Amino acid sequence: MAVGARSGTGEPEEPARRGETPQPAASSVPQSPTQSRAESEPSRPESPAAARTRSQGPVALDKPDGAGAPDGPAGEETVGSMKKGKKPRAFWKELPILIGIALLLALLIKTFLVQAFSIPSDSMQDTLQRGDRVLVDKLTPWFGAKPQRGEVVVFHDPGGWLNETPTPEPNPVQKVLSFIGLMPSAEEKDLIKRVIAVGGDTVECHGSGPVKVNGKALKESSYIFPGATPCGDRAFGPIHVPKGRIWVMGDHRDDSLDSRYHQNLKGRGTVSEDEVVGRAFTIAWPVNRWATLPVPDTFDQPGLDKAMAAAPAALGLAGAVPLVLWRRRRQAAGLTVGAVGDAGATTGAGPEGGRE
Repeated sequence: MAVGARSGTGEPEEPARRGETPQPAASSVPQSPTQSRAESEPSRPESPAAARTRSQGPVALDKPDGAGAPDGPAGEETVGSMKKGKKPRAFWKELPILIGIALLLALLIKTFLVQAFSIPSDSMQDTLQRGDRVLVDKLTPWFGAKPQRGEVVVFHDPGGWLNETPTPEPNPVQKVLSFIGLMPSAEEKDLIKRVIAVGGDTVECHGSGPVKVNGKALKESSYIFPGATPCGDRAFGPIHVPKGRIWVMGDHRDDSLDSRYHQNLKGRGTVSEDEVVGRAFTIAWPVNRWATLPVPDTFDQPGLDKAMAAAPAALGLAGAVPLVLWRRRRQAAGLTVGAVGDAGATTGAGPEGGRE
């Protein structure tokens, strides 16, 4: 006897007869033809590749950022972290690098561009006061610039100028700061003076002055210490400054051990240009003394430079010589032509006379 389908009214099924296989209950949901066909077809064995893919889980496809992220808060965090990228380095980790770069730049500036120097004495009053900080140009000497008259320059001790002046011993911190250029050097033996004469000049000063360079008197009232005389207490000269050397003097002539006091040393008080560190061009500290250090006008007066004074005469002589030679040639040529003409006239006089 065949067992019919349940009516779905909840009535109990009749027990199966002994020896018959129980049949599954039919679903009340209608099945599509495709499902019916799939159920009716026998199951096929699964391929190894399909089994491996099923064991590894779903494969992620190549999609734009965030397209394959799961929905919900977890998906939003994933997308946010993907967009954020690499986390920036903390400032305290970059600080040592910045400090190292700053120190390297300071060292390069001090070595090749500008260096600060402290004024330790009163020898340059009133132009410079004790304790001033000046900036010295170290760039232009690299391109062949030479010290010029009237400039305030810093130079190394030529030897024997600072033997009697003790220098304070700096502490380790001062040594480091001085080395990198953040603090004026207190260990090096440097001096600061004004250039009065350069190589090839003749300089002298007698009595109470004035100082003369190549026979021209300097008007120094704009920069020497009030009450001081141009010669101070040490007259000198005339002294011929050798090529490649300079003659220097302090603006406070009564309180400056400059070229006047070292004429017994090598160079007769002059300083080699190779010892010059550079020109001091401005007062940088203290703030209330900010000022430039220009060349006084007296060093620009005509005729001070021997070479420039002799140049017009030399040019005039060079131009006159060819002119004189040219005139002499013309005169000689004129005399020659006149002599030939005279000879021709004498020759022609005979026939004319014969005709007469």
